[in-house]
Amino acid sequence: MESTLSPHDALASLIWQIELGATEAIGDAPVNRYELPEKAAKTAVAPKAEPPRAAVAAPALVAGPDPAAAAQAAAAAAMDLEALRAALGAYPHCELKRGARNLVFSDGNPAARVMIIGEAPGRDEDQQGKPFVGRAGQLLDRMLAAIGLMRGAEAPQEAVYITNVLPWRPPQNRDPNAEEIAMMRPFVARHVALVNPAAVVLMGNISCEAGLGQRGITRLRGRWAEAYGKPALPMFHPAYLLRTPAAKREAWADLLALKARLREMGA
Repeated sequence: MESTLSPHDALASLIWQIELGATEAIGDAPVNRYELPEKAAKTAVAPKAEPPRAAVAAPALVAGPDPAAAAQAAAAAAMDLEALRAALGAYPHCELKRGARNLVFSDGNPAARVMIIGEAPGRDEDQQGKPFVGRAGQLLDRMLAAIGLMRGAEAPQEAVYITNVLPWRPPQNRDPNAEEIAMMRPFVARHVALVNPAAVVLMGNISCEAGLGQRGITRLRGRWAEAYGKPALPMFHPAYLLRTPAAKREAWADLLALKARLREMGA
């Protein structure tokens, strides 16, 4: 079909299309756009392969300090109870200390022949910085008085010395986990070595786990064993006795067993 545009109008139209970006001429034959990808794939030039990159080694993970090993070293360096208390206070690997008010170290006479190891401080203990001062502690005092022992006694034969496996209160009074028990055990072992009691009383499951490596207080209680190199008697925790008064009968039998053993030792 012959164009009706004048040469001047045709040139102006061409310039207008170029300004719009139409820079390619349209062929005489129609183009099937659906065939273009296949055609392009056949005629495409494969990209030049890049040389393989050298493998980059992943950075090695640097292991942090072993909390139990650090505890062992710190505890072994303590030559007396004050140094042990300071070592516990400076120990950086137990997160419990961040949420506790006070470090609960001990109470009673260090010269006592009986050392009682509880589990962990509760709210009252955390506030006062002493072990067994709440309702459970008051019951413990009455239990000990029944066999002639008191935490405030000056005579070693009548005194007791009290501590816990953990010196810091766990949040919401939860049970300590295995990692926390493991990192505190070297301090407890050193504590026993420095006090050097004639007998150790393990009160509750956590104390038995730390001292004997096993739980099951209803099975373990009343049976003498060895913990930290000392004769050890597992007993019900006073807090358990407050919840289960019927177990006081077994607790009384264990107290009599402790008294008899001390008599045999001449302590």
